[in-house]
Amino acid sequence: MTTPAPLPYGTPDSPRLAVRGEARLEVDPEIAHIGITISARGTDRTTALSDLTRRNNQTLDLLKPYGDTVEKLETGTFTITPQLTEKGRHERIHAYHGSVHLTATLADFTTLGELTTRLAALDLTRVDGPWWALRPDSPAHREARRQAVHEAVQRAREYAGALGARLVALVELADLGAENTAPVGLPPAPGGMMRSAAYGGAAPTPALDLEPQRQSVYAQVNARFTMTPPTL
Repeated sequence: MTTPAPLPYGTPDSPRLAVRGEARLEVDPEIAHIGITISARGTDRTTALSDLTRRNNQTLDLLKPYGDTVEKLETGTFTITPQLTEKGRHERIHAYHGSVHLTATLADFTTLGELTTRLAALDLTRVDGPWWALRPDSPAHREARRQAVHEAVQRAREYAGALGARLVALVELADLGAENTAPVGLPPAPGGMMRSAAYGGAAPTPALDLEPQRQSVYAQVNARFTMTPPTL
């Protein structure tokens, strides 16, 4: 003989109480991402590739002295595209355009402004960002979840107390997620964009004064409890 499943709404002797707990924190970012796009253009493929390789190496050489300040450096897309003449009956290539995209992650914000301006001063180099973020294992996520659970329990106690009852047991706790509202990925940069198309000989540019953007961390849980019969 099978035991019937408990009713989701409880019984008069053991009523169920469902509540939602939420928490929102505003915290300082822990890391910043910047996107670097290096470009080159030449009348033939070899020239375009040579210039692109040289500029890519210059960028890497600029980043290396920063050591552990640059926590992660990743090469994304590489493209080399022939550009055809707009007129004429035959398809003729008049130039080649190449680009390499890099993503750098930094945790030391004291050198971020200096690094971004130095990168933006390089020939045919575009800098996007910064995108401020928290680490996936940031303590802020844990704290938001803890506060959301605490609020759910507190809210349930208040509802039960309003009925002259008290909580008996936790039946279910459903985590609806705790997430950073500023994604770790690379969306359109709210922090601004810098671009350079200089060809050498330019005076050193002053370092940007970048103010880290506070991050919102949100957690939400659904909780179900059983309680003593209310006093009605």
